[in-house]
Amino acid sequence: MYDDPTTPVVVTRIEEMTEMRVPSGRLVVDVPWDDDDTYRYARGVPTRPPRELAVRIPPGVYRVEIAWTAGPYEFFGERFDGVECAATRLCVSDDPVAGWEMGVGVVDDVDGLRPGEVPRFGADANAGCFADAGAWTTLCAPFRTRVDGRWEPRDRGRLPDGCERISDESRQADLVTFTAQSGGVVWLGRTATGDVATIVVTSGMTGAKA
Repeated sequence: MYDDPTTPVVVTRIEEMTEMRVPSGRLVVDVPWDDDDTYRYARGVPTRPPRELAVRIPPGVYRVEIAWTAGPYEFFGERFDGVECAATRLCVSDDPVAGWEMGVGVVDDVDGLRPGEVPRFGADANAGCFADAGAWTTLCAPFRTRVDGRWEPRDRGRLPDGCERISDESRQADLVTFTAQSGGVVWLGRTATGDVATIVVTSGMTGAKA
């Protein structure tokens, strides 16, 4: 949306979207469904593994927040002012962030990246998610279930910006979707002692830093 890198983008407010449970301490940051795997969903055959972060966090309940931004954009040759989600974050603690690094996935081949490439996940449907890795199969199933050629309706909690929360009460675990235009880069904010304080995904701004 904000395609002019010289135009400042202003964070207008931070909104708490929901809380989510991560009892395993292992976090998936990926798409809840993958368009490339649609035919596998329909046939009930195995799909690619989720993009689980290599870093671990303490098992617990965490806030999920949206950073809203305001700025001009162009649509069919006309200029407008708009507000949209620029980033979504999982707040692991309220301690101040002393430094940032990219969040690498367990299956990421960092050595195989070409110059200028960064580890990221793709999102054809412009949606990503945070999810407890231990309950991933159950949590992502509502997005991937087809019966008689139709997607099954899912029992979901509606959240701001068209996001939703899926819960697995047997494991006390959650999945929360967020806006991720064309995919996202994951950033880890670490405290002065090296602990992870926040996990951020920039939305639609592939070159942005947290």
